[in-house]
Amino acid sequence: MSGQETIQAIAGNIAKVIKGQAQAIRMLLAAFVSGGHVLLEDVPGTGKTTLAKALAKSINADYHRVQFTPDLLPTDILGVSVFNQRDQNFHFHPGPVFTNILLADEINRASPRTQSALLEAMAEAQVSIDGMVRPLDRLFFVIATQNPIEFHGTYPLPEAQLDRFAMLFQLGYVDGEQEIEILSDQNERHPLETISPVVDCEDIVALKQKVSRVRISEEMKQYIVTIIRSTRTASGIVNGASPRASLALMKTAQALALFDGLEFVTPDHIQEIAVPVIAHRLMLDSQTRFSGATARDIVEEILKTVAVPA
Repeated sequence: MSGQETIQAIAGNIAKVIKGQAQAIRMLLAAFVSGGHVLLEDVPGTGKTTLAKALAKSINADYHRVQFTPDLLPTDILGVSVFNQRDQNFHFHPGPVFTNILLADEINRASPRTQSALLEAMAEAQVSIDGMVRPLDRLFFVIATQNPIEFHGTYPLPEAQLDRFAMLFQLGYVDGEQEIEILSDQNERHPLETISPVVDCEDIVALKQKVSRVRISEEMKQYIVTIIRSTRTASGIVNGASPRASLALMKTAQALALFDGLEFVTPDHIQEIAVPVIAHRLMLDSQTRFSGATARDIVEEILKTVAVPA
């Protein structure tokens, strides 16, 4: 299969389970095949966990879920060495981070110490335990979720942690007809039980290589950098987006181009993905926050003012 056929086959398989979320599936796969991680911020019951499971089942990948709670320890995620009385040696028992797809459910309920345990894993695809560096799987992908309407018993993710996510987006509610379709689909059993893998892990490795070969012109790179640099001088922003945001915007735009069957990135791809890639990385000053403006509003305004390459 071509790169477009592979990624659209995965999207179509997920769409059998997640109804009315074509754009969310598109963004999720753009992050996945470009090597990024995703933070889903939405109210309970919109399908965040189901989306992660559907992705794992579609590519025949290992999948682990960690329910983040205040008493969760870093070793509960990374693993721990246990002393064996029989051979008088310590043996490492890997944690759930040693997988292909990791769902970090309600990540903002865990303590900052536990949240930071994912930093090295997400940024470098490795963890340091007992003085040893242990590499993670080459397809390691984190889907984290958080509930934006609850604040009691939560620990907001610090900027350094947020910056590790290639993008943040919401699923939102589906319309009435799609919700009726969801009820019908789950009348007897869950649609997750009916889907099977359409690709394997080797196909995803090949797909990632194809994404990196999608051409992006110097004009498109300059367009990306201009957008990112504009966040650093925009009114009301304390900290703008970092070069990591530039890289994430470029790579996810390449993935979208492949999704569309194109060999090159267009301004439309950059504009489509700019808000979910950039907005969560911005720190607004108190006056801007109190005025009701959001980081999303600022990024959308920047997109309107920056000249689009011809």
